[in-house]
Amino acid sequence: MITAQPPSSLTPSPTSTATEQPSDPITVATLAGGHFVHDAFASFLSPLLPLLIQKLGLSLTLAGSLSAMQSLPSLVNPLLGMIGDRVSLRWLAIVAPTTTAVAMSLIGVAPGYIVLAVLLLVAGISSACWHTPTPVIVARAAGKRVGMGMSVLMLGGELARGLGPLIAVGAVSLWGLEGLWRLIPFGVFASVVLYWRTRNLKPRMAQRKTDSWAETWVELRRVLLPIAGIVLTRSFMSIALSVYLPTMLTREGDSLLEAGGALSLLMLAGAIGSLVTGTMSDRIGRRRILVTVLILSPICMGFFLNVHGWVMAPILFVMGFMTNSTTPVMMAMVQEYATGHPATANGVYMALEFVGGAVITIIVGALADVVGLRTAFAVCAFIAIFGALFVLFLPNQKKVVSTLMKE
Repeated sequence: MITAQPPSSLTPSPTSTATEQPSDPITVATLAGGHFVHDAFASFLSPLLPLLIQKLGLSLTLAGSLSAMQSLPSLVNPLLGMIGDRVSLRWLAIVAPTTTAVAMSLIGVAPGYIVLAVLLLVAGISSACWHTPTPVIVARAAGKRVGMGMSVLMLGGELARGLGPLIAVGAVSLWGLEGLWRLIPFGVFASVVLYWRTRNLKPRMAQRKTDSWAETWVELRRVLLPIAGIVLTRSFMSIALSVYLPTMLTREGDSLLEAGGALSLLMLAGAIGSLVTGTMSDRIGRRRILVTVLILSPICMGFFLNVHGWVMAPILFVMGFMTNSTTPVMMAMVQEYATGHPATANGVYMALEFVGGAVITIIVGALADVVGLRTAFAVCAFIAIFGALFVLFLPNQKKVVSTLMKE
């Protein structure tokens, strides 16, 4: 049975150092399970996009704007983060799986673009309420093994993004696009379990040096500015694959099931990559992992675009392993550096991930309308290479740890 640890075991006293924090793997596993359920529903749009395009007569640009609608509410993440550094946002995380399940399970019955966009906006707001507080709790629960804690949390999300498309395609095969609502009880069940397992969880608020947003930004910008560069350049490639891969494959003759399977393979590989790279970064350094992954990912994309048949599968696996494995490493860096404002820093990071991704989704869709999806994929891979340059501006991990020890 999974049970929440008492609050005293979750968070050290204000005088504790980073190396004295106790590890609470049960809390990490509980949140990872919630992450799986939430993100499984959140992943429904991409595999069903070909059907929605056909049903509603959408262009790729307009279809890309749907994904943007789901991501734009993450603009509120920094605000949620600032609130989360002062009060507990546990209840927002608890209701998020139910809210996302309802919104994403009703996209099949949306009569037009406007209703569909509203449902995706609701799902996006729910996603913001989930993704802002949970990494902060996990960082505290993981103790000094923050990289591993983030890897386990992201494993739940990446597994969801891998299995979510199969769940969506399978549900449509059984009940049709309008029958997705039958999946809503799974989201409700997840919220009930999260409440039950975390009912005694009362994480303490961060010990802040200042309440000023301007001073907070001065403290955080050394790590957040280079991470913003990495996120935005890398997002061109990850968005192209996660949003438009099924559409490209179905347009080239694959069935919806085959396209959904390809997306699932990509995401499952990303789940493995997230677990491996976050854990390895605890041992060999975050910057080394980031440079390696950011250089190899575009190379894999180049191979993928120039092969056909069964050879695509292993390359797709390696590409997924590389492309989706940077997130836990960067999340660990954010939590290690932002000791005084962990929720605020995580909110800013999540806003960069989701809002940047929303804008880039529209850009990639517009580019694909002009030059075609395959050429657009190649351009995205070229842009992603430049992400490695921003790693040079990240603060050295040893210096960060030394600072934490002095505090």
